Amino acid sequence: MIAGVVAAAAAVGVGVAMSVPAGAVANARDAADGAFPFAVKFLMTDIPKPDGSKYDSACSGALIDPQWVITAGHCFHDVDRKPVSGPTPYPTTAIVGRTEDADEDEGHEVEVVEVRQSPVNDVAVVRLAEPIDDVRPLALRSTPPRPGETLVLAGWGQESADATEPATHLQVGKVQVHDVQDAITTVTGSWPSPDTSACPTDSGAPYFENRGPGADALVSVESGGPDCPHAQPEITSRVDVIADWIQEQID
Repeated sequence: MIAGVVAAAAAVGVGVAMSVPAGAVANARDAADGAFPFAVKFLMTDIPKPDGSKYDSACSGALIDPQWVITAGHCFHDVDRKPVSGPTPYPTTAIVGRTEDADEDEGHEVEVVEVRQSPVNDVAVVRLAEPIDDVRPLALRSTPPRPGETLVLAGWGQESADATEPATHLQVGKVQVHDVQDAITTVTGSWPSPDTSACPTDSGAPYFENRGPGADALVSVESGGPDCPHAQPEITSRVDVIADWIQEQID
């Protein structure tokens, strides 16, 4: 997520090989090489502050169409931190199809050219400068989350709430749906630890139903919560309630 905003919990990949902890998303695991290629890392530069200075930050997201990525709405904002639609407000690169930063020959680095904010919750869909045709997009689930349901989250979160850099390896963990509300659902950590939780730069990371390779379905995206690590409810934005709006934007 944007620096200073608490981000999403890291999620796990059911049935996907995991390595030992790597120190990024709080109490998560490294994703296996090639796992969840739809997971997106955003790198933002020259974000303006009210005092005229600028800073760099990052967010997470998921490819939902060859040319569109879903993320948290607050990842794209004006100088007063109000979410904005239209041309990308600061230079932003989307890294798609890469599990490890060092593997620069894998995946794609594409500029983000447009942002469209959800009218309902903290979600934005962003258009890439060019389509990505060799990564299967993550499907949108049309049914609501269910209390107690286990979801996977894959994000590029930092090591702690006060860390200065996003993860260099995609992180995964499992969470359980806690409370379902009109436009949001809260989740709590379940694997590998009850306090598996999001850290900065996880904002916009996907929470999805793990049905197996090529059959995963997006349920919600990370919005915010307490400083990581924590075992309290984390706020995520539901996608089923805006599925029609999303489809209208990307068609």
